[in-house]
Amino acid sequence: MVQESLLVIGLLIFLALAFDFMNGFHDAANSIATIVSTGVLRPNQAVAFAAFFNLSALFIFPLTVAATIGKGIITPSIVDMHVIFGALVGAISWNFITWLYGIPSSSSHALIGGLIGAALPKAGLSALVWTGILKTIAFIFLSPLLGFILGSIIMVVIAHIFKNKSVAMTDKLFRNLQLISSGAYSIGHGGNDSQKTIGIIWLILISGGYLSASSNSPGYLVILSCYFAIACGTFFGGWRIVRTMGGRLTKLKPVGGFCAETGGAITLFLASSFGIPVSTTHTITGAIIGVGSTQHISGVRWGLAQNIIWAWVITIPATAFIACLSYYFSKLLF
Repeated sequence: MVQESLLVIGLLIFLALAFDFMNGFHDAANSIATIVSTGVLRPNQAVAFAAFFNLSALFIFPLTVAATIGKGIITPSIVDMHVIFGALVGAISWNFITWLYGIPSSSSHALIGGLIGAALPKAGLSALVWTGILKTIAFIFLSPLLGFILGSIIMVVIAHIFKNKSVAMTDKLFRNLQLISSGAYSIGHGGNDSQKTIGIIWLILISGGYLSASSNSPGYLVILSCYFAIACGTFFGGWRIVRTMGGRLTKLKPVGGFCAETGGAITLFLASSFGIPVSTTHTITGAIIGVGSTQHISGVRWGLAQNIIWAWVITIPATAFIACLSYYFSKLLF
């Protein structure tokens, strides 16, 4: 029985790390789209650059986001292998669908929708931790809004400071500064998103009886594995979404890329500090639109932006539905 339990736990952890890898693969565009579209780095350089800083976040952020995912979305006591299986299959399926169509949706909200959808058939509404869910839902709107505001403010300030400087000098300066802003954004991406998988594996270990519900950490090996998995996913990239974020949504120059990445990075650092699992996709999209709108209102392809926003709205319910079906499938399969 113990061996079977260990096997199931191992398979679920493998599935969680597969989601983490796909999270990096799917959300690589968030970290590198602007720096590729502005020509500061070539695509192969950019993914290696972003992956390095994803992994560097390991040494910067406490496990506040992991604690929210592990204990603040659904009640840990109702979690079993079927709930975890349903949640991960739902999240991975939605990530694959949106990657296939080049839609920059949220891996974070896919995971949260998966947890909700898999928990409801197990224990009903009592399984949900509403404070964590409502806080997360609020930031579906607040994170892109904050990214939009910060990106546009930084862009306006910089435009005012450099209004009398030559275009060539400004472009050269911000091509270098964009390396800093992109690195900071990749740290924020790794720090917030990798912890979501840490939280899932934390839940797996608690439900399997290998950790107590009061544990403060799932262990350093789990933490390192999750950061490494997301960095590997980023390294292999998601080029369909890079094209949408880096060129189709709005056209950016290095100064615009710097402003968008800086606004997005500040938002992610703040959210991670408060343990809020935000969408890196929502954040950078809001920042890019904010920067584009300061240049000219027609500088943003609002039709495409509207389609992206619709994808945000349906991510949690769509993933919850897939996760619910996956939960029942797991019950039949095992």
